[in-house]
Amino acid sequence: MALPPELLDPNTPPEVVVTGELVPRETDPTLGVPLGSPAVTIGAAEHALVTIGDSLTHGMSSAAVFNTELSWPALVAQHLGATGDAGFSHPRYGGPLDGLPVNLEALMRRLEGKFGSTIGPLEFLRAPLVLHGALDENEDYWEGRGSTQPPAPAGRHTNLGVYGWDLRDALDHSVQVANDRITAHRPTDTLTGVRPDNDSEIAALSVLGGYGVATTTQMTAAQSLGADGGIDALVLALGANNALPSIVSKKVAWSQAPDCFNLDTKGRFTVWNPVHFDADFARVVTAVKQIPCNRVIVCTVPHVTIAPIGKGVNPANPGKKVAPGSRYFPYYCDPWIDEDDFKPSRHAHLTHQQARAIDAAIDQYNATIKAAVRQARWEGREWLLVDVCGILDGVAQRRFVDDETAAVANGWVPYDLPTPISDLTTRFFGSGPSGRTQGGIFGLDGVHPTTSAYGVIAAEVLGALSAVGVSTRPIDFADLTSKDTLNTNPPKLFNQVFAAARLFAPLIKTASDTG
Repeated sequence: MALPPELLDPNTPPEVVVTGELVPRETDPTLGVPLGSPAVTIGAAEHALVTIGDSLTHGMSSAAVFNTELSWPALVAQHLGATGDAGFSHPRYGGPLDGLPVNLEALMRRLEGKFGSTIGPLEFLRAPLVLHGALDENEDYWEGRGSTQPPAPAGRHTNLGVYGWDLRDALDHSVQVANDRITAHRPTDTLTGVRPDNDSEIAALSVLGGYGVATTTQMTAAQSLGADGGIDALVLALGANNALPSIVSKKVAWSQAPDCFNLDTKGRFTVWNPVHFDADFARVVTAVKQIPCNRVIVCTVPHVTIAPIGKGVNPANPGKKVAPGSRYFPYYCDPWIDEDDFKPSRHAHLTHQQARAIDAAIDQYNATIKAAVRQARWEGREWLLVDVCGILDGVAQRRFVDDETAAVANGWVPYDLPTPISDLTTRFFGSGPSGRTQGGIFGLDGVHPTTSAYGVIAAEVLGALSAVGVSTRPIDFADLTSKDTLNTNPPKLFNQVFAAARLFAPLIKTASDTG
């Protein structure tokens, strides 16, 4: 469906096909394509589960990787019966704030331990000192200046997710690259530091360093696991970081070749032209097909405009979309900016035209992903799809749940959350002395899911495996929710501190850029 010019951003590359249509969620993991003959299998496999991905796979929540035994890959492994490091191995993170790079939940609890459930006016003057002390201690630990040192990488992990990585990183970002970058950038103790220096390279080494080979990448690590007895289920969940920087930075910089294919220059782009995405994804598919495994599950890329790090605002008509039935607000800004205070000339933002173009590019990414799954199935490979994009669209609160007109106009179909977490929403998290006040699907960074929401991804992956005859156990969401500390024991000070945007917002902004 052609859109009028006023809904289009003139700086969008011509390869991006912008339409007004919402792509419906794909519920059939086989995409309706029977396996070609003969089916490609390896039989009994040494490794029950291997996962390749970014921060969602790594297990990040509230801007830090922590409690990695509750990441969706770990949950899948547990419900496949692959327990302990022998069944499914993943790195673990500690440190002063219990996680890498900056655990916002732990930071809030540090404030709560100091000030209680409320902060008085005079105490607010001391709060920055408490924050600085905690951040400095965390920085010293991860940069190697603390009284204790981070553990050295050990063992070959089967969760190969690394936060912040995109398709090109999966292919080319090696242990050697990480070590070279750390050597080239010696950390310094700074008064204003929020994230530890080299945190992304430290994360990469924590995942891949145990393989003991300098050229190890995500793809070669998975290939070595496949060569060592085979893999029963391989999950590929990459591509979000080919668009996520746009909504975090509120800046659209479309990829350009050849720089977008270079590890050292691709960081200047915030969203990939679908043509460039396709080129890198084709290389990923070729690499995955070389891995001995029985089945591959591929996840779609979520629309980044669902994440509450991008707050839809309409200063001329608060709370309203561009037009009745539209999916979009006129502007998307940082979540700590009040709608009444927002000014396009002052605040970083995306326009609705830019947001629509980014969503359209992601739709094209996902069309490429689905085509790869279909092709593999025609070739006799048991490839399956988990539509993470459709799931998040199905719970989009402000876009559809709160706007019946938009829901009907777009043919929206809700995704039914399990009963124990049915009260969670995609709004930016809020909590006070009486408990959680809103949100609950995304953590304090407005980008990454909470433990409860990770359970939804795990359940969908398990469902895809079950659909093709793999024996699985269902997730007990009541039990999982009891382990979700952010939702079951919300920080009592968060709303009060978040209201003081100058104090806390820069932490969220800096720490959220860890897709």
